[in-house]
Amino acid sequence: MENLCADSGFKSTTDGYFATRRSIRKYADKEVDTSLIEEILSLAAKAPTCGNMQLYSVVVTRDSQRKKELAALHFNQPATGAPVLLTICADFARFTRWCRLRDADAAYDNFLSFTSAFADAMILAQQITTLAELRGLGTCYLGTVIYNAPETARLLKLPRMVMPVACLSVGYPAEEGVETERLPLRAWVHDEEYRADSDEEILDLYKTKEEYPANLGYPAENGKANLAQVFAEVRYPRAMNEEFSRKLLEWLDF
Repeated sequence: MENLCADSGFKSTTDGYFATRRSIRKYADKEVDTSLIEEILSLAAKAPTCGNMQLYSVVVTRDSQRKKELAALHFNQPATGAPVLLTICADFARFTRWCRLRDADAAYDNFLSFTSAFADAMILAQQITTLAELRGLGTCYLGTVIYNAPETARLLKLPRMVMPVACLSVGYPAEEGVETERLPLRAWVHDEEYRADSDEEILDLYKTKEEYPANLGYPAENGKANLAQVFAEVRYPRAMNEEFSRKLLEWLDF
């Protein structure tokens, strides 16, 4: 097989994409061909998967009314106005049915199996993102699908053992998107074993985020002393985390 990574042109193109990659929340009024979506999904299926079981499904939503209903479950985020919404699901239902039809003991209604399907679906979601963006499309990851998983499942008629775990908006960009900061490599890469950083080192690692120009005004805007309080007490507060956790755990049936 030809070593594409050895081609300097290929490397510069892909490195440039990853270096400048941004989420897109505003889309042009232009349809995305079904054939292009199918091409992307077909190639994305080459991604790694647990035991080669492909424990995922994707629901493609184009209908305007259905997108409106989905948007409400995503708190009407601007990105839901994309031409296509892809709801990626952790799916052990299909594999379990195949096993039962072949008189195999399918014991997959448990937490371990859920985590396997969850991993498959999330790997697929990232593969779809990369393939779509390399073809000139914009995408945005909507993590809110987890918050309203039961309602999303009912809307999309997902059977038992199928859970929506990611949603991607897909379309042609009508904006450049906003560049976001990232923690330095040392913050999340550990050699041989997990490094025990001191309090001072942790604060130093998060200077990148706290001093990023786009973040500087958030504390004052939200009446907080610092950016950590904005995240922990405004964006993702305890009460919200506990409420959505309770709803999700009650709905999951192992």
